[in-house]
Amino acid sequence: MSKKHLIYNLAPFHGNTKSNARLTLPFAKSVSISLKSLRVRFFRSLLTVMTLVLAVAFLGFTLSGGTIAQGVLDSGVEGLRLAVIRAGFDIDPLTGIIGSTAKDRWIILLSLLVCTVGIVNAQLMAVTERFREIGTMKCLGALDSFVLRLFLLEAGFQGFAGSLAGSLLGGLAALAISLIRFGTAALTNLPVGTFCLSLLTATGVGLGLSLVGVLYPAIVAAKMQPVDAMRSEG
Repeated sequence: MSKKHLIYNLAPFHGNTKSNARLTLPFAKSVSISLKSLRVRFFRSLLTVMTLVLAVAFLGFTLSGGTIAQGVLDSGVEGLRLAVIRAGFDIDPLTGIIGSTAKDRWIILLSLLVCTVGIVNAQLMAVTERFREIGTMKCLGALDSFVLRLFLLEAGFQGFAGSLAGSLLGGLAALAISLIRFGTAALTNLPVGTFCLSLLTATGVGLGLSLVGVLYPAIVAAKMQPVDAMRSEG
């Protein structure tokens, strides 16, 4: 977002009286500014989102695949039970519930950790590039909480879009592979409610990671002194 554009957005809330010395914007205006900022930095934001999409897609694939396999197993057909075992799923002999392997859990954990580190790195670079923008906002009277809110909103929009796309991608991939493994039984025995819950869980985890990843860069931006930000050539 250019400095001219930023001042245009903030100007209606900046006056000459002492009561307006510190800028307070309504939440809807913060959302509007965040969306415009994302549009200006669309391709940079897209790279950050793609990292999240891949990590959440793997999580969604694992959760959805286990849910579909559980539905097939619960059908009670012996041939399908053998197909589930051949597919590599671990079945608890006492409860008959499919659980994730230690290998799957470690891979998911590592992928989410790498994703979080990537988000933190991308957001720190974004803060560096926006020194003058942050300085302009603070010179106009923006509070630290306002700057923090902008970064959290941008990360929230990115996180929701990336997580939703990733979970849907992972769910569709799991469904397609399950059709190859189990045939139409994957659809006829699909627990729709649990399947949707798996996708929602993956989406929620991705959104949470996005917000956690931006927290430190957002605090850095919010605590920045206006003079230092305006003096920077970033």
